[in-house]
Amino acid sequence: MNSMDMQEEIRELNLAYLMLAQQMVREDREEAMFRLGISAEVAELIEGLSTSQIARMAGTQMVLCRFRFDDTALLDMLTGKGRDASTSALHAAILAAGQPVERLA
Repeated sequence: MNSMDMQEEIRELNLAYLMLAQQMVREDREEAMFRLGISAEVAELIEGLSTSQIARMAGTQMVLCRFRFDDTALLDMLTGKGRDASTSALHAAILAAGQPVERLA
């Protein structure tokens, strides 16, 4: 994959993420904040983005969404490694809910 292809893939990912995030926030702010791991301030910002602002943000060369976990224990639970798959996802969701939300710096 060349650099231009990767930049296009990042743009498409960012666009899909921002559009989904905005829709989620508009439909149910509290649930969106929980599912996206964002603060009320970030949710308000996402909700107020215009179409052109979303397109401009999507075109940045960095991925705007990120994994909500940074430890292998949570990753193992999400993949069902070593546990009953039906309880692993629930346990992972509980742990993820306890993690701090993203705030604007």
